[in-house]
Amino acid sequence: MDYRLPLCLAGLCAALLPLPGQAQRHSQGASSLGDFPDPFVLPHDGGYYAYATNANGKHVQLLHSADLQAWRALPDAMPALASWVRQPVPHVWAPEVVKLGERYVLYYTAHDRTTDRQCVGAALARSPRGPFVDSAAAPLICQAALGGTIDASPFQDGGRLYLYFKNDGNCCKQPTHIFAQELSPDGVGLVGQPVRLLTNGRAWEGKVIEAPTMVLRDGRYTLLYSANDFGDGSYAAGHASCAGPLGPCQPVGDGPFLKSRPEVALMGPGHQSVFRAGGRDYIAYHAWELEPDGSRGKRRFLYIDRLDWVDGAPVVRGPTLVR
Repeated sequence: MDYRLPLCLAGLCAALLPLPGQAQRHSQGASSLGDFPDPFVLPHDGGYYAYATNANGKHVQLLHSADLQAWRALPDAMPALASWVRQPVPHVWAPEVVKLGERYVLYYTAHDRTTDRQCVGAALARSPRGPFVDSAAAPLICQAALGGTIDASPFQDGGRLYLYFKNDGNCCKQPTHIFAQELSPDGVGLVGQPVRLLTNGRAWEGKVIEAPTMVLRDGRYTLLYSANDFGDGSYAAGHASCAGPLGPCQPVGDGPFLKSRPEVALMGPGHQSVFRAGGRDYIAYHAWELEPDGSRGKRRFLYIDRLDWVDGAPVVRGPTLVR
């Protein structure tokens, strides 16, 4: 199917993303952006900031684009780490950002010195470019008895703020769950107790569910999540229908809505985030680089596709490799 994704910004209409045929040809070559796993895109002042897991010598990778086509690498968004984070291998993962008033809060995963687990922290900045600073002496959330906590994702609804996260049970042969918990208005305090929304158990999920993203569209709460082994083609994204921001949630369908597709050289897509542009939804995610012989490479590349909703279910119009 031949399609282009139109986007009008400041009166300028352009083709946002390349044709699927272009995406197929490019997916077996290098992306100029390099390794950019666990992406999150924040629209801001008519442009877009993209954040990602540590790579390329940075704790929190940061890109900026005016049109979602041309991207420019910026300095490390969090060059200094909190005192609770282990050095010299901090494992800073999965950053996501929310604007609260005049400041920005970045939620991230890093390795906690005290518990020897991956845990979630919150860092503050006056600009989406950072530098983000976490001055806390301990992580914001650390479910040490459940293997640790990773993949924090904020969600604003009706003037209230929530955080979604996953216990890192697969680190130590425990089940994995997705939780939600209300946050204080400043984004750096917890309210009440975490609520368990989902647990891995369906065949396609394997031993892992992670990377939660809550979306509210047309009065429906939909929790997107990734599952299975991130290191191979079994990694994919599914969705659940929720009664509200704190659930209860019920998985929908018998499989993922976003998965590997050999015919377009898409391997292990997942760790999605959703954002709005030009009045439409878009989904950012990563997938593995493929070598010329079809084997898995070492890097995960950034993809951005249009996201439609059909009878309340997410439908991805892609894949499109961001170069």
